[in-house]
Amino acid sequence: MLQPRSAQDGKENRTRRSSPFAAAKDSMEKVFYYSTNNKSERADFETALLNGMASNYGLYMLARKDIPKLTPAEIYGMKGKPYADIAFDVLNPFIGAEIPEEKLRQILNDAYSETVIPTKIQNVWGRAHIMWLTQGPTYSFKDYAARFYARCLDHFLEKRGERKTVIVATSGDTGGAIADALHGLKNVDVIVLYPKGEVSPGQRRQMTVLGGNVHAFEVNGDFDVCQALAKLLIADVEFQRELFNGQKCSFTSANSISIGRLLPQAVYPFFAYSRTFGYPGDEMYASPPSGNFGDMMGTVIAKEMGLPIPRIICGVNANITFPRFMNTGQYIVGKTMKSPSSAMRVSHPSNVARAFDFYNGHIYDERGPDGKVIKEGIIDIMPDMDAMHRDIYSTSIDDNLCYETIRKVYERFGIILEPHGAVGWAAMERMFPNAAIDKPFVMVYETADPGKLRDEVFEALKIRPEPPPRMKAQEGMPEIINLISSAPDTGKDEKLILSSAQIAEAKEKITKLFSH
Repeated sequence: MLQPRSAQDGKENRTRRSSPFAAAKDSMEKVFYYSTNNKSERADFETALLNGMASNYGLYMLARKDIPKLTPAEIYGMKGKPYADIAFDVLNPFIGAEIPEEKLRQILNDAYSETVIPTKIQNVWGRAHIMWLTQGPTYSFKDYAARFYARCLDHFLEKRGERKTVIVATSGDTGGAIADALHGLKNVDVIVLYPKGEVSPGQRRQMTVLGGNVHAFEVNGDFDVCQALAKLLIADVEFQRELFNGQKCSFTSANSISIGRLLPQAVYPFFAYSRTFGYPGDEMYASPPSGNFGDMMGTVIAKEMGLPIPRIICGVNANITFPRFMNTGQYIVGKTMKSPSSAMRVSHPSNVARAFDFYNGHIYDERGPDGKVIKEGIIDIMPDMDAMHRDIYSTSIDDNLCYETIRKVYERFGIILEPHGAVGWAAMERMFPNAAIDKPFVMVYETADPGKLRDEVFEALKIRPEPPPRMKAQEGMPEIINLISSAPDTGKDEKLILSSAQIAEAKEKITKLFSH
C-alpha cells in the first residue's frame, strides 16, 4: 500500500512521474481500499469503482496513513496550471498504477476541458473568495466528479467487455450530473432515484428528458429514502442475478458513496489554492456547503495530502446531525428537514462513515435480514474528537440566515448566491465574525448556478435569475418518469423510512423496465 512520503521521496517520485510512461507506471504501487464495515476487504480502484459499495454496506476508504502525500514544491508547482493538469497531479498517485498515464491524461483532459467546464475563482473582498463550480453541463459542482467517474467507468467496462447499471439517489444536482455524464454510453444504464416534490422543475428535467439509457424514478419520500433504496438494491446480489439472467451485468453506485465520486472532489481545493496563494506557506480555509459530505471529505483528503488548510468550515442547513454531534458527541438522526438548499436535505450523510474512519472511529447502520435499516448512526468506536475539532468547524445555517445572506451579499457586492453557496458563505462569516479575515484567505465553494434555484433566489431578492441555456432548452421537452408511489414508513420524530412496499415496487418496475 502507498505510504506517506518524505520530501525526498516526493522529489524522487516527481522525477519518475515525468519520465516515460512505462517507467513511471512500473514505479508506482497500487493503492488498495477497504470497507468501512470490514477492514479485511481489499479492493483496487477498478474493483472499488465497479462494485460501487463495499462489503457489509460499507463505503470504500483507505487508511489515513496510506493517503498519498504531495510535497510543498509539487503543490506550489500547480500555480497557473489548467484544471486537468492539476487533477492529474492529485489523482495520479491514487490510480496511476491502474490507468496508463496517457489514458489518464486523456480522461482528465476530456472531463475538464475548459471550454466545457470552466472554473472561476472570484475575490469578493479582502481575502474572502468564491470558487464558482457552476459552469459545467448541468451547472453544478457535481459535474466535476460525475465527468471523471463516467469516463473511468467507461474505460474499465470497455476493457472488461462488461456492462453495468448505475443506481444513483439524488436530492437535486447529483442525478442530473450523473445522467448527463453517462447518457449515451453503450456499456451503461442509469437509474436515477429522486424524491417527489423536493427537486426543482429544472433539476427534474435534467433527469427526465434524456431518455435512452437514463431512467428517472420519482420516489414517494425524501432523499434519505432514495439513498436507502439505492444502497439496498446495490447490495441485493440475488435480485441482480435474477434480473440479468446470470449475464455480466450488475448494479453499481454513482453517489458520493462511490470512491470514483469521492477522489475527484479532492482536486478543486488544490485548484483554488493554485489561483490564490501569494507566497509559500500561505494558508487557505475552505468552506464547502455540506449535504452528503462528499465535498467535505474530498477537502479532508486534500488537507491530508499536504494542502495547507488549517481548518475546514463545514456548513450545513437545518439538518443538524453532524454539527450537533461535534458539539455534544451524540449522533442523533432526526427527520430530514426541508430547506432552500435542496441538495443538502440530508439528515444522515453517507460520508460521515468515512469521516469517522479517517479519525479512527466507526459508525454503522443496523439492518434486518432483508437489508432494511433498523437503526441509523450507531457508534461503536468514537472518533478522535480532539483531532476532528482541530480540523473541522461545523455549524448549521437556518433558512432565515440563508436568505439574509443571499440579500446581504447581493446588496454589498452585487453577487447573486444561491442557497447552497449562501450556507457556505454564512458559515464562513460565523467562523470569522466582524469580517476578521486578515491573515489566512478563505475559499467558499459555490455549488450551483443561481438560475437552477430561481424560486429560492426570488424568495430572498425578489429577482428571478434566468435559467442557464441548456436548462432553458429543456423546458419544453417531454419527460419520462417512472413512479414509485408506495408510501414510506414513518419512524421516530416522523422520520421517513424506506418501506417494504417501496422495495417491492421498485424491484417490480425495474424488472419490467429491463425486460423490454
